[in-house]
Amino acid sequence: MVKHLLVIALLLACSAGMSGCATSAGSLNRQADHALGVFSEQVNGSQVFLNQAAGYLVFPRVIKAGAGVGGESGEGVLRVGGSTVAYYRTTSGSIGFQFGAQAKSIVIAFMTREALDRFRSSEGWRVGVDGSVALIDIGAGKTIDSDNIRDPVVGFIFGSKGLMYNLTLEGTKFTKLDKT
Repeated sequence: MVKHLLVIALLLACSAGMSGCATSAGSLNRQADHALGVFSEQVNGSQVFLNQAAGYLVFPRVIKAGAGVGGESGEGVLRVGGSTVAYYRTTSGSIGFQFGAQAKSIVIAFMTREALDRFRSSEGWRVGVDGSVALIDIGAGKTIDSDNIRDPVVGFIFGSKGLMYNLTLEGTKFTKLDKT
């Protein structure tokens, strides 16, 4: 029980830190630009790939913490045609063998207009329920081959720092934020 209370306290601290980091739309956009720069440095062809997407989400910093029970949270932007059109929060929870904390960046590309429209019209889009995301595991210095990627929604997790490593988005929920 004490362990679970510590995890909850840690998650609340992480969430408070996250909202402090991205309190304004301008700050979140700058963080997203930086994350996209890192993505471009690590993955050859990423800019061409994102230009082919109908739209994409960028979560510059997603924090995950856990000790038996875990949680994950972060804020990001939805870009269409290279411009930010909305702001979102990502959240997920998990139970099982886990201990530690991790910060990572996530880019989710909607490769078809239909997939993007379904996402934008939802009240809260959940991976595995409202749609699936094909995670692409490409190491640093590799190239995206968009001819081989046929999935309508594709996700990339990169820049992982910390003690916990988990390449999954299953159960993750995205909700729209009201930022000005």
